[in-house]
Amino acid sequence: MTHTTQRTPATMPDPGTAHGDAPRAPVRAPRGAARTAKSWGAEAAKRMLMNNLDPEVAEHPEDLVVYGGTGRAARSWEAFDALVRTLDELEPDETLLVQSGKPVGVFRTHEWAPRVLIANSNLVGDWATWPEFRRLEQLGLTMYGQMTAGSWIYIGTQGILQGTYETFAAVARSLAHKRGADAATASLAGTLTLTAGCGGMGGAQPLAVTLNGGAVLIVDVDESRLSRRVQHGYLDEYTTDLDAALARVVAAKTAGEALSVGVVGNAAEVFGEVLRRHRAGAIEVDIVTDQTSAHDPLAYLPVGIPFPQWRTEAARDPETFTSRARESMAAHVTAMVGFQDAGAEVFDYGNSIRREAELGGCDRAFAFPGFVPAYIRPQFAEGRGPFRWVALSGDPEDIRRTDRAVMELFPDNAGLIRWLERAGDAVHFEGLPARICWLGYKERHLAGLRFNEMVASGELSGPIVIGRDHLDAGSVASPYRETEAMADGSDAIADWPLLNALLNTASGAAWVSIHHGGGVGIGRSIHAGQVTVADGTPLAAEKLERVLTNDPGTGVMRHVDAGYDRAKEVARERGLRIPMLEP
Repeated sequence: MTHTTQRTPATMPDPGTAHGDAPRAPVRAPRGAARTAKSWGAEAAKRMLMNNLDPEVAEHPEDLVVYGGTGRAARSWEAFDALVRTLDELEPDETLLVQSGKPVGVFRTHEWAPRVLIANSNLVGDWATWPEFRRLEQLGLTMYGQMTAGSWIYIGTQGILQGTYETFAAVARSLAHKRGADAATASLAGTLTLTAGCGGMGGAQPLAVTLNGGAVLIVDVDESRLSRRVQHGYLDEYTTDLDAALARVVAAKTAGEALSVGVVGNAAEVFGEVLRRHRAGAIEVDIVTDQTSAHDPLAYLPVGIPFPQWRTEAARDPETFTSRARESMAAHVTAMVGFQDAGAEVFDYGNSIRREAELGGCDRAFAFPGFVPAYIRPQFAEGRGPFRWVALSGDPEDIRRTDRAVMELFPDNAGLIRWLERAGDAVHFEGLPARICWLGYKERHLAGLRFNEMVASGELSGPIVIGRDHLDAGSVASPYRETEAMADGSDAIADWPLLNALLNTASGAAWVSIHHGGGVGIGRSIHAGQVTVADGTPLAAEKLERVLTNDPGTGVMRHVDAGYDRAKEVARERGLRIPMLEP
């Protein structure tokens, strides 16, 4: 690694933390097979809440911020303490209600009901704006739950890694097709990717590119993020010298080697400079994307504001800061459009930067597509998406055993096996040991049932928590990301995630959440999450089979309704009843 002077990391602008909370000792989830809660559903929720705030996992745990600049696990430390206490006291037939990070009520339900129901950041339509959200947040009435932060199933940078890996694999196939090569064996060897944002989500990008064989340059204003990704094995090296960074990645591209290099800088400036060199023929960039926290203008550092002054300036004058951030995003996106005009493969990675750039004055912000319609939607039509699990025991060997079990369940899925083998070698566990892979409709429940059998037999040393990203086939309405450019024009219809949450509640999930905003910002998405627990009991098996069948089934249903032929085929082949398809 190029030697640098380490700065003390400053947190992202976070106007909602000033509620008199005192500094806290680091949070770490309990390990082992013994529980203090009265059910594994409640114990699992407690451990995952705490795991979200483990310093190995969270971006800024001292502020309850898990990732995304402002995505929190709880509204305040007082609320966090009340959540932990209540989960320990919760009866097996009671349900805790959580309103934007604060426990607000406990009700008697039944053992099939979720132990926790969560709603985060939800605002009535006309009030769903960043200024109104921040006003309410300042009053202590809400918090931003992002996606898996406020639903307590974040598993560190690994959580988005396979989705990022799958996306870059699809990019490799797209490039191969354009160049007349064999897409079936495509890799990113001999290509150079330029991207930005190396935080909790974007930090998966460098490893995803190198796992696909490519070279990548990733830009971030926060040196501590780049340092952390090096420490955890997601990034090979970083520097403060753009010339040195470019020399390293260009050499790797020329040699067909996989290499990731970070550079400290502002993407709004760096992308333009790299484009200038690209146009001059000094370098050739093949792929351009971005995963900065652009969904929230206060989480994007404008050009001209020094990094140490970020929080102060954002809090002092949020409106001016927002305007300046959008102007910088416009410059950032204008450079991305320039790369596309020059022949590079360019795509938005789902952070709403195109819309923010458009508001900042970039009239061609939507000249390039989002990653879902460009690469991922065919998988969503099959109900495939990010299936993640966590070993509550804390024993990494439990993840290795479950890896083997998944490979045995799906021996003909070469891509899945290749991913799990690579993840086993390359992924650094953060907090409780965890894994993610993409499975589809009529696949996920098989893994859940196998895990439950392994817990029951003692093959695993503790229960397994099973969840997913909210970026899934049927659990989100997000016109700038997952539901961009739907075939029937239904991009903004938000009934689907609400139906998903209701169905998962009825099916026996351990906890269910409905959020607003996510990774694209206030006013731009509604999404839902579910978590189940494999504790080795017959009741858990019944719940797992229903939830892990029905949850991805809503993805197939949603894409059938939108008119996707592959989704209709999957529904017929796998026995999903769609009334409008029946005679």
